[in-house]
Amino acid sequence: MRIAIDAMGGDLGPRATVRGAAGAALQDSRLTLQLFGPRACLEREIASLPRRLAAAGSRMEVVDAPGEIAPGVRPSDALRHGGDSSMALMLNCLASGRACAGVSGGNTGALMALGRRAMGTVGGIPRPAISTAIPTREQGRCYLLDLGANIEASSDRLVDFARIGEVMARHVDGLSRPRIALLNVGAEGIKGTASVRQADARLRELPGLNYCGYVEGDGIFAGSVDVVVCDGFVGNAVLKASEGLARMLVARVQATFEAHWGSRLVGLLARPALRRLRGELDPVRYNGASLLGLAGIVVKSHGGSDADGFRYAVLRAVQEVEHDLPRQLARELGEARMDSISRVGATGGDDRQ
Repeated sequence: MRIAIDAMGGDLGPRATVRGAAGAALQDSRLTLQLFGPRACLEREIASLPRRLAAAGSRMEVVDAPGEIAPGVRPSDALRHGGDSSMALMLNCLASGRACAGVSGGNTGALMALGRRAMGTVGGIPRPAISTAIPTREQGRCYLLDLGANIEASSDRLVDFARIGEVMARHVDGLSRPRIALLNVGAEGIKGTASVRQADARLRELPGLNYCGYVEGDGIFAGSVDVVVCDGFVGNAVLKASEGLARMLVARVQATFEAHWGSRLVGLLARPALRRLRGELDPVRYNGASLLGLAGIVVKSHGGSDADGFRYAVLRAVQEVEHDLPRQLARELGEARMDSISRVGATGGDDRQ
């Protein structure tokens, strides 16, 4: 299983991406990795891998990519001037079929724009969405989308996001009927923006979709739904706020136990449970956001991720390869669109999809 890596995308530089990729390769013996970036730089990083990761070096191939897309570059500029960048060459490798998936921690807007140009979209989806899993009660998880690819979203796009999220949850997590909800400021039908209310009405009419209506912000983590749909502005704010809250809670609990000698003694006894809690809430475990709707598997790692976080992003890409997610999306969304056109044609109406 060959994974293409944009080794220059993360905020922490190529050391974090190379070591994270090496960790994933050691965890999964099927992996071979193509690392895109300046050859001399990446070969130095591979040669300097710690002893515990050095064995993965034999499964890493460097592809020289002299250019780099900076975090602040606009997508339009990336399209015009980023052809020799590690990100663009990684995506071209994926589009040509020489790799099964691509992973990058670089500029999100540029990654989406270059990905659409290199591969196109599936199932008639005009605008892909970014999705990731977040923890819920009882050690479950919920998918949230969009997370920033579409800052504003019409009702058409929200319906698309619900459909692609449903397919992903069903195939990747093995859920027979994933529960879908729209994120809103209340459960009442009169609340929310016009696009959210229109999307709600349309989702209620879609056959076969287990649509549960609205969910409020606190309901995302309750475990009562499997896919939560919103526009990219709201989704990104929710994700970053939840990550910050998780880190704050772990730090507060640890500080409380270290406050004086009595609580330190209790903290020693509770250390295994605290370690387990920290692991369950750590946002690093959920690193790796899928660019759903592209005609290829692209996973976006958090720009600030360390090696461990990047390892999780690579393993997320592996999981999607195993389930051949783009092909599933193309087949199911294409069939649903044709069914919709057939029904509309039979009634003489307009195709609302």
